Amino acid sequence: MTRKVARPRLLDAAARPFKALFVSDAFGGVLLIAVAVLAIVAANSAWSQGYHALFHATLPWSPVPKLDTLHLWINDGLMAVFFFVVGLEVKREIVIGNLADPRSRRLPVVAAIAGMAVPALVYLAIAGGEPGLVDGWAIPAATDIAFAMGVVGLLGTRVPGPLRLFLLTVAIVDDIGAVLVIALAYTSGIDLAWLLGGLLAFAGMVALNRAGVIRGWPYVIGAAGLWLCVLHSGVHATVAGVVAALTIPTRAVGDHGSLLEAMEHALVRWNAYLIVPLFGFANAGVALAGLGLAALLDPLPLAIGAGLVIGKQMGIFGSVWAADRLGFARRPEGSSWAQIWGISLLCGIGFTMSLFIGALAFPYEPVLIEEAKLGVLAGSLVSALLGYAVLRLARPAKA
Repeated sequence: MTRKVARPRLLDAAARPFKALFVSDAFGGVLLIAVAVLAIVAANSAWSQGYHALFHATLPWSPVPKLDTLHLWINDGLMAVFFFVVGLEVKREIVIGNLADPRSRRLPVVAAIAGMAVPALVYLAIAGGEPGLVDGWAIPAATDIAFAMGVVGLLGTRVPGPLRLFLLTVAIVDDIGAVLVIALAYTSGIDLAWLLGGLLAFAGMVALNRAGVIRGWPYVIGAAGLWLCVLHSGVHATVAGVVAALTIPTRAVGDHGSLLEAMEHALVRWNAYLIVPLFGFANAGVALAGLGLAALLDPLPLAIGAGLVIGKQMGIFGSVWAADRLGFARRPEGSSWAQIWGISLLCGIGFTMSLFIGALAFPYEPVLIEEAKLGVLAGSLVSALLGYAVLRLARPAKA
């Protein structure tokens, strides 16, 4: 009888850490690491042809003819949902969150801007003189919040709460900047008829909000129409996701919260556990044959890796230090400079957004896309390991 009771308890004790991991911030980061490794293995194994055919072979039929491969459906379709969730988070933060208070948003806004500008400058300093590489300047400017928060989750209480909040807010502002970059820098020829259709769809969704409509389905229909128009307009389709999110009502309805909160709650796990991993698996599979480790020193991967590892920490840590010293904004409460340095390093994890921008920067250059992937993966890995090590060893701030 004792054995029958003890064994389940033993199994439960063994399974407890895995259950805790699944519901913690760390799981998202661990999942992305696993997906990236799986994609690289698939792209460099006997299954490589099947891996590439799965995502790039022409579909026998597509409801949207422009999206005739699974890869396009993921990058232009599912990633629009990803950006919709980003837009919901951004609007919530601006209306009722950490970006609502001008004093609270000073530091993360300054840090995010510097954290995008300095990596871009580092990239241009290394690769700007190389023919055809200038368009990749924005690749190291992005931060992957899921990956970064995953590493922070592994560190537990070693990272103070205000510093976690700082990282999250910087990443949200960083996402706003990335969307603007995609909309302005990676837009092809504009089709005015489709763009006008998108503006009309957006106006209709704004009208629904103004009219007090709180049901979700009219906004879903409007968002689908907006996405279809933007897809054909020349502006990248994922921008439609953010624009649509800005029209979702934030006013509470009884005790059930707002429609924005309901949509965010309904989509956030699908985003973290399906859409982003699927995107990572479809885009992180860099073929190493013909590249080798020496390829890391080629201008493109070196510029991206240096931008992520060096540029990010210089921009974010430098701006926080300057803001604190000048009295413009105080550093996160209870955080030592070593801990802030560690967080600045973690912001060099680009992954999802960097891979996405890399594909936009060199749409007709498959070799450059592969080199960009190599730079993103190497830079993100080094940033994650260095950031983890610094935060693991950093002493807390003196009381």
